[in-house]
Amino acid sequence: MDLEDYAKILKELGHPSRLMIYKRLVKSGHSGLPVGALQKELGIPGSTLSHHISALVSVGLVKQRRESRTLYCVPQYATFDALVCFLRDECCTDENTAE
Repeated sequence: MDLEDYAKILKELGHPSRLMIYKRLVKSGHSGLPVGALQKELGIPGSTLSHHISALVSVGLVKQRRESRTLYCVPQYATFDALVCFLRDECCTDENTAE
């Protein structure tokens, strides 16, 4: 990923509802959550939830999986881990060159 990709991810996570959705999905583990359960638990109207999920899918933070008539949202930990690594990558490097 490049700087623009990371900026897009941060932009999508910068919305309070999307951050709340992603945080709940991360808690669910690798199996994810059905969209209906997510909607009921968070109290977000269906069309609004769909809009927010689409934004998270577009940057690779969430994938959707259909099982019969149930649509699951599954967090993509690798994308989030890459973002954290990007943010942490140069942590404190200036401290070593200041001497």
